[in-house]
Amino acid sequence: MGFKCGIVGLPNVGKSTLFNALTATAAAEAANFPFCTIEPNVGRVSVPDARQDKLSKIAGSAKEVPTQLEFVDIAGLVKGASKGEGLGNQFLANIREVDAIIQVVRCFDDDNVTHVEGAIDPLRDAEIIETELMLADMESLEKRVTSLTKKARGNDKDAVAELDLVERSLALLQDGTPARKLEVSEDDEKSFRMLQLLTSKPVLYVCNVEEDAAADGNAFSAKVEEMAAAQGAGTVVISARIEEEVSQLDSEDDKQEFLEALGLSETGLARVIRAGYSLLNLITFFTCGPKETRAWTVQNGATAPEAAGVIHTDFEKGFIKAETIAYDDYIELNGEQPCKDAGKMRQEGRDYVVHDGDVLLFRFNV
Repeated sequence: MGFKCGIVGLPNVGKSTLFNALTATAAAEAANFPFCTIEPNVGRVSVPDARQDKLSKIAGSAKEVPTQLEFVDIAGLVKGASKGEGLGNQFLANIREVDAIIQVVRCFDDDNVTHVEGAIDPLRDAEIIETELMLADMESLEKRVTSLTKKARGNDKDAVAELDLVERSLALLQDGTPARKLEVSEDDEKSFRMLQLLTSKPVLYVCNVEEDAAADGNAFSAKVEEMAAAQGAGTVVISARIEEEVSQLDSEDDKQEFLEALGLSETGLARVIRAGYSLLNLITFFTCGPKETRAWTVQNGATAPEAAGVIHTDFEKGFIKAETIAYDDYIELNGEQPCKDAGKMRQEGRDYVVHDGDVLLFRFNV
């Protein structure tokens, strides 16, 4: 199950430095879990989760296999991308394929790194990208109106419903509001996703600051945080330069020592990965045993059979039940058998909705 976060931004904001640090970190972890770079600009990284280490120690697992997230380094955008300027067409095609947008905004001043717009203004940069995406969405929707109108006049019920979505989305965009703000009923959610609107994707702003501001941010990042809060979006403050340096250190002790010297408890990358995971509304469940403790990803709200299907399609087809232990119970009682003895292992059926941190064992018959 591949969930993709697209890293976007104007040229020279630190976007590729961040991506390179992510993939260098993943490559360094390759001995512990399967890592692959699918294309030169796509990499998979593990999602940091302290719970997995605790579960693994209790279960006596020989190894840990974290869950993963894909990051895509998308070609730098410039003003006019919606009309094909720069690598506009490539940018728009790539961003349609991701599930969420991580927008890197430059929040540092450096005379040695030129800015494509001539001056540092992260709010303007964010607006340029949002505007280009909205213009592309409007063009895409306007092309649909004529054919949908004809079908709707012929009493095509699906066309009537889709035309309503298109017209409401267009009105919102023309008012300068991204499509993700559109109120969509549960019945229309699938149709809305099929429109593949760029501005319907959730957004996380990553503020790239100078090294001295990595711990607390600066005046630029504070403005971005205020803007994001008004939009209902998230922010993470990082120094891409620090992340690059950390990713090149060999040992975990060296990395921790380097971070502590800068007043940091963990890498910005770890926070970006977790924030991206949350942005996609994902949760983690675990399978534990002597061979391995493995983390698995599902959408929040997934049922037990759907979770089983992430492991293997046969598990979902032949699902019988899920033997379920809550994470807190597993930790508090120190393992599977004590949980069984205390009546904390539950037998859950097809309608059970998986909770974040659940330890599951699936029973199935094919």
